[in-house]
Amino acid sequence: MQKSKEERVHDVFETIYTKYDRMNSVISFQLHKSWRKKTMQSMDVFEGATALDVCCGTAEWTIELAKAAGNSGHVVGLDFSDNMLSIGKKKIQKERLSNVELMPGNAMELPYNDESFDFVTIGFGLRNVSDYQTVLNEIHRVLKPNGLAVCLETSQPENKKINRMYSVYFTHIMPLLGKYLAGNYKEYSWLQESTMSFPNKSSLAVMFFEAGFNHVDVTPFTMGTAAAHFARKMGSV
Repeated sequence: MQKSKEERVHDVFETIYTKYDRMNSVISFQLHKSWRKKTMQSMDVFEGATALDVCCGTAEWTIELAKAAGNSGHVVGLDFSDNMLSIGKKKIQKERLSNVELMPGNAMELPYNDESFDFVTIGFGLRNVSDYQTVLNEIHRVLKPNGLAVCLETSQPENKKINRMYSVYFTHIMPLLGKYLAGNYKEYSWLQESTMSFPNKSSLAVMFFEAGFNHVDVTPFTMGTAAAHFARKMGSV
């Protein structure tokens, strides 16, 4: 019996969790760190903020949010992979952060009340869910009025020559890197499939509007190979 996308993705991350951070750095040439840093600067997370990091993985972004929110803030990292969360918990203990917690959960059915968070982020995780729109709808639901949702994700370059190079890299080279550096050709082959089938930045912006967001800004990175979407949920008049 063929597995669903959710089951396949879960199996991938339960398998590659010990090498995930290293491979992220190799695959993105360390650029994912600068993308996230620039995104955080644009977010302007304030002291005392509440934030939810969806598909938090090994909690890299969760920890940055917790540091920005300070001791009076509260940050939750949510992921469906217990193995990925186990790595994140070790990082949080090392950082001695008391304002952050990691929880198992499904991005398509967030276990939180309406209007619970000032910020909701999802970094390199939306492409791995089985229904993008459902996740964006859920993110909109749990955001407070005037709250900000931020999605940092791979994107499709608009320049045709760069897009061809991008396609070759993700289709052929990235799985080989996974094979030789992480010992997982099959798993990284699946990740490139999810990357190449993900909507471009303009299509994703439309999906944010369809989820109910009133304003969406898009910041492309590195010739359009990645993009940050900043979506504002406006308060009631």
